[in-house]
Amino acid sequence: MTVALMWEARALPGRGEDLLAWARAQELPREPLRRETLRAPQDRVLVITWWDAPYDAELPELPEPDGELVTRAVHRWRFESVGAG
Repeated sequence: MTVALMWEARALPGRGEDLLAWARAQELPREPLRRETLRAPQDRVLVITWWDAPYDAELPELPEPDGELVTRAVHRWRFESVGAG
């Protein structure tokens, strides 16, 4: 089964590039199948990691950034793949 973990944070105004750099620099204790980092308006950063694991498996996640970098707590979601098509 493939599980995707989504991590999304919103930077303080004007700190989007700092948050993006911070997210890219975060290392996980093990490598996912795939990792993608995206950005959006309002200084949002999204990191998606894919894992070959059961839905309820213990998986490494990015931590919370420093409170001086973000406007609110990180949002996290977990999804399971249902196949392409």
